[in-house]
Amino acid sequence: MSQYKIEAGTGQHIGDRQEQQDRVALFAAPHAPGYMMAVVADGMGGKSGGALAAEQVVRTSKQLFDEFYPGNNVQALLENILNEAHTVIKLTAVSSEKEPHSTFVALVLTPQHEAIWAHAGDSRLYRFTGPNFGEKTRDHSYVEKLVDEGKILPEEAKTHKLSNILVNVLGSTNATPYITFGKHKNLKVGDSFLLCTDGLWHYFDDAELSAAVAANTPRQASELLIRKARDRGNPRGDNCTFAIVKLINQPTEVKTYTVQKIRSAI
Repeated sequence: MSQYKIEAGTGQHIGDRQEQQDRVALFAAPHAPGYMMAVVADGMGGKSGGALAAEQVVRTSKQLFDEFYPGNNVQALLENILNEAHTVIKLTAVSSEKEPHSTFVALVLTPQHEAIWAHAGDSRLYRFTGPNFGEKTRDHSYVEKLVDEGKILPEEAKTHKLSNILVNVLGSTNATPYITFGKHKNLKVGDSFLLCTDGLWHYFDDAELSAAVAANTPRQASELLIRKARDRGNPRGDNCTFAIVKLINQPTEVKTYTVQKIRSAI
């Protein structure tokens, strides 16, 4: 099985909003070497409310990933994160008289060269193979439902007047959130992932995102994507937040020593 090194980074911009309500984080599992997690949350709910909801998603993700051990079920971990974060966000709504909500998308890479992800809402995960688009999550949104029913075309969804209406979020007092899982096995050098809020994906097509990620380091890609999103979204750009995870070749070991003949001790 091929060996690879994980190269990852995050990017974030407030856009033209007054407050940054998105959150993003990368974690290693202290009790499970070789496992890593990326998580992105897009908060909603008025001033500070959305930020509190998204922060709770990230905080819960770290807390439960810190308790993860090899042999534990990754899908169960992701579902527990969603359920616990949802419960706490609802309690926050009661105590603060706000109506906070959040989306959720998370990715876990395992030492068995497997990627497992889950999402709720319209924050997305993209998977790429080199410069080629592989797949992406399907939004839990009203317009995606219209697409599924054949009432609008996929290209109409982005500009539909109800494109911001979600049918599945954490923190809702009217419905229990559901989770959608994805999986990809036999990871190899050249595979990459992008997790992002709608403040990023709204301004790009699949090919643009795959090319930007493939041709650059995570930091370079972050700078490029934020700049383009700002150009295209100005003056009504949303919060823009994302994580990039790339699998690259292991660095070649460079010899930093010299071997000398050992003199006889006798």
